[in-house]
Amino acid sequence: MTVAVNFSELMTAFEFASVAGPFDNRAYVDLITGKIYLVSDELELEEELPDDLEESDRYLAVPGKNELHLGSRLVERFVQERLPADADDVAAFFRRKGAYSRLKILLADRGVLQQWYEFEQAETSAALRAWCQENEIEPTDSGDVQAGG
Repeated sequence: MTVAVNFSELMTAFEFASVAGPFDNRAYVDLITGKIYLVSDELELEEELPDDLEESDRYLAVPGKNELHLGSRLVERFVQERLPADADDVAAFFRRKGAYSRLKILLADRGVLQQWYEFEQAETSAALRAWCQENEIEPTDSGDVQAGG
């Protein structure tokens, strides 16, 4: 059975789950209704959560960036394609804190910061759609999501 999920809501849940450290923010898809639940250890969220949210097979955890390999590996691919001469410098950025801010300064200096944002968005969308396919979730782009069968 496939469940339909609004893709823009799923992307928002993915970004929510990718922020902060592990276990701070989590998101789940209800595999029956397609509803998305957001859970945070830090934030007070308005929504009433199901009691069995984190135990039941009915709910699937939305992956974060690292689970979809969208962290430094994605940066590495972009730099290899667009700025191969800067690859060693960028690799060095990721051995210390503040890597992304240094990366963005470098990309801005090279005039490719907007290309990076577009590349990151396209790769994130593709990875999330692949995750949907693996988990029998149908990503929809409309507001009216119905459970399929």
